[in-house]
Amino acid sequence: MPTWWTPSSDGSASAVLSVSSVDVFIQHSHILRQVSLAVGEREVVCLVGRNGAGKTTTLRTIMGYVRPRAGRVVFGDEEIHGRPTHEIARRGIGFAPEDSGIFADLTVAENIEIATWTRPGGRPTAERLERAYEVFPVLRKYRHRKGPEMSGGERKMLSVARALMSRPKLMLMDEPSLGLAPLVVEEIFRIITELHRDGTTIFLVEQNAHMALTVAQHFYLIEQGRITFSGDPGSLAEDEVIHRAYLGSAKV
Repeated sequence: MPTWWTPSSDGSASAVLSVSSVDVFIQHSHILRQVSLAVGEREVVCLVGRNGAGKTTTLRTIMGYVRPRAGRVVFGDEEIHGRPTHEIARRGIGFAPEDSGIFADLTVAENIEIATWTRPGGRPTAERLERAYEVFPVLRKYRHRKGPEMSGGERKMLSVARALMSRPKLMLMDEPSLGLAPLVVEEIFRIITELHRDGTTIFLVEQNAHMALTVAQHFYLIEQGRITFSGDPGSLAEDEVIHRAYLGSAKV
């Protein structure tokens, strides 16, 4: 992969992201309770949990859409909690949300190109677009289509491609496989594997624990807003309760 695509990092810090004792309230509901986690450089870390457990809120808090009432979010060596979302993005965090978040009135090419404005500099826009099409060939074919003309899987790919155009140091991905056909899910996870192999640090929220086991080096489990498990894939698979809840059956 060309060096200009490699995430910009001096490699000096082992933890790219650190979330420490974060509490989040939405209106009067206490959503996150003393959440602490870390994402190491060039790792794929996965947060798993049931619907409503606080997974998406965790990502939205990191991105600044939600402000914590207590705790710290540190990116690199800088506290980012309480900062506006656009400032956080400019510091090097990309976000592919669960709902894709693409601009329906723009074409595929325009959706990707607009993301280059977030962190300008480096290679020309045309070259960055070309690299996106190399990673996501289907997007080249549909580059003149608008959002409503695309399938759910294509919108997911576009969301990831757009986030990557800013050359993020850290990529946040919210349920990339949700609602997709099995073959599309396999393609999404192939792309995640490729991005990780080429140096992208990824923090992934995913309910499909079977697929997440193929890419992640570390797992966190969140239940009712609290982190209740932290460990590697082997530890996750060996835990009887987690195995039944997230891998579909008891261990054999």
